[in-house]
Amino acid sequence: MRHDTLLVRGGRIIDPGAGIDVVGDLLVVDGRVAWIGEAGGAPGVTGGTVLPAEGMVVSPGFIDLHCHLREPGFESKETIASGTLAAARGGFTTVCCMPNTRPPLDSPATVELVKASAVSGGVVRVLPIGCVTVGQEGLELADMEALAGAGVVAFSDDGRPVAGSELMRRALERAARLGLPIMDHCEDTSMTAGGALNDGPVAARLGLRGMPAIAEEVMVARDIELARAAMARVHIAHVSTAGAVSLIREAKRSRVDITAEATPHHLTLTEERASGGDTNAKVNPPLRTRRDVEELGVALAEGVIDAIATDHAPHSSRDKSVGFAAAAFGISGLETALAVALILVHQGRLDLASLVARLTAGPAGVLGRESNPTAGQSVPKGIGSLRPGAVGDVTVFDPDLEWVVAPQDFASKGRNTPWAGRRLKGKVAATVVAGSVVYNDSRTIDARKGNQRS
Repeated sequence: MRHDTLLVRGGRIIDPGAGIDVVGDLLVVDGRVAWIGEAGGAPGVTGGTVLPAEGMVVSPGFIDLHCHLREPGFESKETIASGTLAAARGGFTTVCCMPNTRPPLDSPATVELVKASAVSGGVVRVLPIGCVTVGQEGLELADMEALAGAGVVAFSDDGRPVAGSELMRRALERAARLGLPIMDHCEDTSMTAGGALNDGPVAARLGLRGMPAIAEEVMVARDIELARAAMARVHIAHVSTAGAVSLIREAKRSRVDITAEATPHHLTLTEERASGGDTNAKVNPPLRTRRDVEELGVALAEGVIDAIATDHAPHSSRDKSVGFAAAAFGISGLETALAVALILVHQGRLDLASLVARLTAGPAGVLGRESNPTAGQSVPKGIGSLRPGAVGDVTVFDPDLEWVVAPQDFASKGRNTPWAGRRLKGKVAATVVAGSVVYNDSRTIDARKGNQRS
């Protein structure tokens, strides 16, 4: 009987969820992790694929809880094919796509369309997130049971908050019965309407309406209390303020079932990045203050923030090449996520194992806890882990390799990045999904060998 094998050779294997941090080999057989051990000691390996990883980090495949693949309806901005290739280049083996497409993912038929497109054109695993409300209009709950049966892994109206508290309460109760989380975009839009930047000195200098931190924080506080009352699971998307961090920390201490994510850009950039009017730094929630960035980093290190998520939001150049007030919100972030997040490691604000955890075990925990197998979920066994028997999703990266961000070379159709032309440190060398190498950057491997020789 023939077995397909992949040997990842000689890397530093880091799997925080399994307590693994060793230098050695990793063997994947028939799409599952079969063995981890000393270099050269893999049992019964003849033939198969060998992936050299000497001097690099080998981790579980990265999981992105929050990205926008734009298909169906906005294929000029991104497709599932282009977006998943961008994900593979960024080291992501699983991406959760948000439902603000056209039509939105508020029916099983649209969810099935996305799943079929992912199978036919995608190179990494795509897990759909279903709408909380019909058409994301915030008026009537979607058929959450039917969406769960179609395989969604969470519910969200991302891009819009679930503004009505009674509607959110009922949604949380229903999601709790299904064993799935609600991922909420926390924004009181009565405070932010017409805003373009954080409410602060940069917005004032540019003559733009600000978006105050309190607009995020009041909705986080509301969601915490609703989740407490409903005994339901809530996930706070793209946390951006110190005040929101404090609320989430206290909620966890009081055993509210809450998780949270932060983006690489909110962890590293402040509102000053937009001071020159660069629309590539326009994002919702907006870039905040230095104190907010510092508190987010502390919360990430503590585990108060469970996951790093990209909020990958690709746009055409036309969407961004207008005045700041009129430009679209969003950053194309899949291909820069690792290097931007590694800034925290290189600055000594986060250790490497914790970074890997927030890209792997952390998001896996958000997806997998108390999951209901009858709800049609498609989260593979052992996702975010390299334990024997887990799905063979692997990311190999060099945390020290320097490179210059060239948006014209992105796989994503979205070239809207505030990092264009910047030198970053940290590069993905290879991405493996269920034992198949879907991305292999020989230039990164060759550059690593060159560094070792020199």
